[in-house]
Amino acid sequence: MRGQILGVDTRTGDGLVTGDDGRRYIFSPADWAHRGEPTIGAYVDFETSENRALSICPMPVAAPLTTSAPVDAVPFNDRNKYVAAALAFLLGTLGIHRFYLGQTGSAIAMIVLSCTVIGLLVTGPLALIDTIRYLMMSDVEFANRYPRKNV
Repeated sequence: MRGQILGVDTRTGDGLVTGDDGRRYIFSPADWAHRGEPTIGAYVDFETSENRALSICPMPVAAPLTTSAPVDAVPFNDRNKYVAAALAFLLGTLGIHRFYLGQTGSAIAMIVLSCTVIGLLVTGPLALIDTIRYLMMSDVEFANRYPRKNV
C-alpha cells in the first residue's frame, strides 16, 4: 500500500502513516526498511498487518519538469500593447485598435455605431476603457489574449 508519513516521535522513532485507504497505521524504527530516517510528509510504500505498517520504503521522487523557456517568459507577439492603447485613445470610436488586434467583428460594429451621435456616446467610453485595460494588462496576458497573426 502507499501512503504518507504523518508524524515521527524523535525520541522513540515510532511514527504514524496514513494509507491510500484513509486508515492510519503505526510503525516502529524496525519497520523502516531503508537507510536514513523517516521524514514527515514523505510518500512511502508499505505492507500492512492490522493497524501496523511494515517494511516501509520511501517512494522515489519524480524529477521536476524542466522547460527550455522560463515560466514567465513573454511569448512572441507581433502586436504591441502601447500601440493598441494609443490607437484606442486617438481613434477608438472608429474601432481602429480592434482592427489592429484582429477583432474585426467588433471593429466593424464600432464603425457602424460611430455613424450616429448615440453610437459615439457608446463607442467613446468603450475606447477609453480599452485604452486603460491595455495599459494595465501585463505583457504576458496581452500576448496570450491577442496572439500573433498568422502570416
